[in-house]
Amino acid sequence: MVTVVLPWRPQPSRVDAFERVVAWYREHLPEAEIVTVDSGDDVFNLARCRNIGVTDAARNADEVVVIGDADTLPEIGPLRSAIAAARTSPLVQLPYTEYHWLGRDGTEQFHAGTPLADCEFELVRGACSGVYVTTPATWWSHGGQDERFRGWGFEDAAWFVAHESLLGAPPQRHEGAVYALHHTAEVREGPHYDANATLMESYREASGSSDDMARFVFDTSASNARVRPGV
Repeated sequence: MVTVVLPWRPQPSRVDAFERVVAWYREHLPEAEIVTVDSGDDVFNLARCRNIGVTDAARNADEVVVIGDADTLPEIGPLRSAIAAARTSPLVQLPYTEYHWLGRDGTEQFHAGTPLADCEFELVRGACSGVYVTTPATWWSHGGQDERFRGWGFEDAAWFVAHESLLGAPPQRHEGAVYALHHTAEVREGPHYDANATLMESYREASGSSDDMARFVFDTSASNARVRPGV
């Protein structure tokens, strides 16, 4: 079984990208069930949407979950390689080694019929989001994503640090690219963004020790404990 989870809350500038992403998965991964997730929080909570999607998909031990951003298209070869690896690997799989942000010009070229690989792009170095491939067991083995990150920013970087600290290795990458389509950018400032940045610092401080990271991620007795719906 394969489930594609797309966190999604409609916004006018994002609808076209979302529809293209859904169409891509229907064409290239027809055996998968595609579900959208919105946690209903007043402030969109991407981490919670991802966690809920993984939890809801966990119908059997063989389930593989593709967690995709609603604006990001993978390549089918690396995606299928990641799905196969996820069934037995203790690591989350990233079906790319390059993250291409197409921007307005590249997205317009794609809309006009240019193959994704030939569209203009900006290479995002160090990217660790866009598309994840995992099983529920692997996702929860390092705590999933931290739902205290609200709005936009840092939840992916914190997840990557926790993965590397707790599982002893970074996510496994598969040679290829993902392509992020243009839409109106989210505002990355304000109190939620500042709170996210502060929380990210706590992840960096804990990253030097697997024991410190485990206490930070899994200590549910603390008053500020992270929420993990899969547990």
